[in-house]
Amino acid sequence: MTIITTSFDNGPDPDVTPLVLDTLRAHDIKSTFFILGERLRDRRKLAERAHAEGHWIGNHTYNHIVPLGLSAEPGMAASEIDRAQDLIGDLAHERRFFRPFGGGGGGQLDQRLLNLEALQRLQAGGYTCVLWNVVPEDWAYPQGWLDKALKLCFAQEHALLVLHDLPTGAMSGLDRFIGMAKDRGAVFQQEFPDSCIPVERGRITGAVEPYLANGGV
Repeated sequence: MTIITTSFDNGPDPDVTPLVLDTLRAHDIKSTFFILGERLRDRRKLAERAHAEGHWIGNHTYNHIVPLGLSAEPGMAASEIDRAQDLIGDLAHERRFFRPFGGGGGGQLDQRLLNLEALQRLQAGGYTCVLWNVVPEDWAYPQGWLDKALKLCFAQEHALLVLHDLPTGAMSGLDRFIGMAKDRGAVFQQEFPDSCIPVERGRITGAVEPYLANGGV
């Protein structure tokens, strides 16, 4: 049996996020929205709706411009994390979910994800770092991501799928994807696979060196 956990990055979007929420509600699926702080400023009601409907709200940095592992400016990584978290406020889950920006174009898990300052901020702030294991690149293939997503998800025992509630047209296929996955026997759940959590509530629980600039040196 394949388990699929959905997640949505880079929102909220005034047109797409409501469509995603409506689709998830129709299928009785709970998900996590990793939101950008700068987009939350005037779109908080969308995050409030998601939270009220049982979805988890996570931090995906303030502006998503530079991967934290590529940032050499002191204080920038901590600011990217903290500014977004301050805006999330009481919508945050008690585990304080944070997802770094991959920046590799295809969601590669590598040393661009974090620098030492970012890791130390996650530890000091009691954050839970949430990675991923399925990236079908819906932003690049808005009409063709479904087959790739199904193939990648069913290659995993527990898939943590990254999608994007952005105005690319891709999420018009979300209902079809969920239906196809269910027809093939997939079960959807909100909890993340342990293998995608290298830091839990500030405590390192897995290997972080592969995701840390210069291995933390």
